[in-house]
Amino acid sequence: MLNCAIIMGRLTADPELRTTSSGVSVTSFTVAVDRNFVRQGEERQADFINVVAWRQTADFVTRYFRKGSMIAVQGSIQTRSYDDRNGNKRYVTEIVADNVSFTGSKAESGTGAGAPASRPAPSYQAGGNDSFSVLPTADEDAFPFGGDEDDGLPF
Repeated sequence: MLNCAIIMGRLTADPELRTTSSGVSVTSFTVAVDRNFVRQGEERQADFINVVAWRQTADFVTRYFRKGSMIAVQGSIQTRSYDDRNGNKRYVTEIVADNVSFTGSKAESGTGAGAPASRPAPSYQAGGNDSFSVLPTADEDAFPFGGDEDDGLPF
C-alpha cells in the first residue's frame, strides 16, 4: 500500500506550537495550494489543505515559517472523525507532515526573522537524527560536476 502526499503552497496563518498532555510538540496549519487549471475569464482557484506536524517537525515549522511563507510538505494523508459539542459527527482529512522545506527565496519566506542570514535556510526531515539539515545554496559550490562557465549549472 502507498500513502504519499506532496504539496507546495503558502501558509494561511502563523503556525502555533502546542504541547500534548504528555509533552509532545504539535502544530496544525493550512496551506493554500493553487490549482493548475484556470478557466478563461476567471481567477485562479486554490485548495486549502490542512496539515499537522509533530515533535521536531512541529518545532521547525513554528520557528521558521510565518503567514504567507512558501512551504513544501511531504507526508501521508490521514482521516479521522470526532463528535463535536452538539453531538454531530465531524470528519477531518489532513496531511501528517514527515518532511517540510522552504521553497521560496529568503525574502519571500521571511526566513530573516528566525534563520541566520549568512547560512542557507534549513530543511527538516522527521525520523532523522533529531537535528536540522542544511540544504546547499544555488551557487557553484552546490553543483560539483562543473558545467557552463556562464551560469555555473551542470547542464
